[in-house]
Amino acid sequence: MSTLRDVIHSYTDLSSNSVSHLQRLVAEWQLLADLSFADLLLWAPVQRDAGKYVCLAQVRPTTAQTAYYEDQVGRIVDGAEAAHIHAAFTEGRIFREGDPVWRDQVAARHEAVPVRRRDRKKIIAIVARDTNLIDTRGPSHLELNYLKTADYLVQMIPEGGFPPPLLPGEPTTAPRIGDGVVRIGPDGIVRYASPNALSAYRRMGVSGHLQGENLVELTRSLPNDPAVGKDAARRIKVALAGDTPRRKELEARGATVLMRALPLRPQGEPAGAFILVRDITEVRRLDRELVTKDATIREIHHRVKNNLQTVAALLRLQARRMGSPQARSALEESVRRVASIAMVHETLAQSSDESVSFDSIVDRVSAMAGEVAATESRVSVRRDGSFGVLPSEQATPLVMVVNELLQNAVEHAYAPGQTGEVIVRVRRTGDTFNVTVLDAGRGLPAGFRVDNSNRLGLQIVHTLVTGELRGTIEMRPREGGGTEAIVEFALQ
Repeated sequence: MSTLRDVIHSYTDLSSNSVSHLQRLVAEWQLLADLSFADLLLWAPVQRDAGKYVCLAQVRPTTAQTAYYEDQVGRIVDGAEAAHIHAAFTEGRIFREGDPVWRDQVAARHEAVPVRRRDRKKIIAIVARDTNLIDTRGPSHLELNYLKTADYLVQMIPEGGFPPPLLPGEPTTAPRIGDGVVRIGPDGIVRYASPNALSAYRRMGVSGHLQGENLVELTRSLPNDPAVGKDAARRIKVALAGDTPRRKELEARGATVLMRALPLRPQGEPAGAFILVRDITEVRRLDRELVTKDATIREIHHRVKNNLQTVAALLRLQARRMGSPQARSALEESVRRVASIAMVHETLAQSSDESVSFDSIVDRVSAMAGEVAATESRVSVRRDGSFGVLPSEQATPLVMVVNELLQNAVEHAYAPGQTGEVIVRVRRTGDTFNVTVLDAGRGLPAGFRVDNSNRLGLQIVHTLVTGELRGTIEMRPREGGGTEAIVEFALQ
């Protein structure tokens, strides 16, 4: 049972809407576990087995020791072990009574919180907040504020106020508790700011402390762009009003800070907002460097393509001036080889990464081979199967190999004026490719070996396959007549 949905469907009869609500809760509850310094376990009644509860999901805190060293998902409890869960489920209230419970030599304080959807009064699950008491001591100022915020959020769960609604396209990742937290009251005044949050604001130009400041007005004044500051202030106001705004990036004085605001409404009463902030200055700097690098690489591919096309055009002009048919043929072959490489760089110039969709390149190479054949014979070329996406370092030698094998088949398999077909067949198993170029033509001469061929094209093929592609090539008679050239290689 690898997913929350699998466990739910195996043990409960919860509706799809309830499942979606629990999935959102689990996506957000690392925040609550870290603020609570406690493990969170999600429990639901076992279908048609009264008094028993199954653990649907579990999260451990990153801010404290776990109360459970073993995975609890799928575990079923009943009787005294499930007393706090059962009380919260049947009485519809947060259960906080009871003595610490010992398990595996670890004492834990158990708390059970009913889970409801915003649009329904029925309890659909229970969140157990289990705190490891092995390191009991006086809490610090930071810990007290974390716990107070956690209590606000916990009181929102039974009313459906937590987790916040999922906004389209909104990620469920950072910022996290360790990045920086600010708690403000209903009036927008900062009640508490963690050291990391203070550091993030100072990078944006705040010189003093945050506590006691009006965060709405302070945030409005920081960004370089006044419109951005106005929008950030509006989002904090939205959270104070009880709604959940989208995350916002603020840029000020060379720093970039990601801000997320959550409303605090325990039992429906306004208690301010909870602001998570993360300094992402270095992340955005690296992003900009990657974008610049990507644009530079694509421009290089574009220029290489243009240069290769220029070389091909010059070779083509030179071929027209040649009086020797043999020299003209050699130059025309060089034109086709240069053009096939240019196709790869043209595709890379339009790609967002160093990989290419190889099928379109093979189809264009096949069309070129068919055009050459049209002057001497009536040979058609087609592709059977899909190459998919290949890395550029293999796409370049492979297009050369396919081009040479196609040219060889088109020029030598069929007699002038004869009708025939050449097929590029590709079969892929995992990362291994089997590429076969086959025809039904006159076949190979007796004693032919591709590694001993005196044809330049086949020598190029053998060198590229065994060297660049680190594969194997075999040319052999085809059953029923003709020739097949088989290339095998693996993705590197």
